[in-house]
Amino acid sequence: MVINDKVNGEFHSSYLYNPDILTGLDWNSVKSRVTPFITNEEPGEDYFLIRPLQIDDYDKGYLQLLVQLTTVGDISRSEFEAQFLKMQRAGCYFVTVIEDIRDSRIIASATLVTELKFIHKCAERARLEDVVVNNSYRGKQLGKLIVLTVTLLAKKFGCYKMSLDCKDQLIPFYKSLGYILEPGNSNSMMLRYESKL
Repeated sequence: MVINDKVNGEFHSSYLYNPDILTGLDWNSVKSRVTPFITNEEPGEDYFLIRPLQIDDYDKGYLQLLVQLTTVGDISRSEFEAQFLKMQRAGCYFVTVIEDIRDSRIIASATLVTELKFIHKCAERARLEDVVVNNSYRGKQLGKLIVLTVTLLAKKFGCYKMSLDCKDQLIPFYKSLGYILEPGNSNSMMLRYESKL
């Protein structure tokens, strides 16, 4: 099965979305936010691979990684694959992961969800969800790397805004990446693409 996506490319169905979409993101617009400078194409370590979620990531510890974020539950392979295919068909879910290719293990993930709107001239709005980095890989800027990757992906899609909800202790982290608190809501943050990142 081959599926078309937002850039009219074709890709193997084992990917949630076309991995080619991740090339050419506008890293220059966020260069000052990552020191030393890394990108999804140059992640700082040769053994880190940033890519879309794949259907065989069930065997690469994706669900075990999500357990470090929240409750996941007991999900069988068939349930995982069915949900993956629903998300793939919907075409608005962009789960992006970092794999440590030395042991084929998923070590970080973030989900971009796009939403079609009538406002802003039928624009798209983006939502950042389920950001997690494996505890044993902290301190390598992987949180910044995965969040900025999906943030720049939403910008590439032409979204007018990216929103997220976070815990109090994560507000400084997201502020360091250009997000601001939404007025009147202490845990909702956003980034507007009309202004510079």
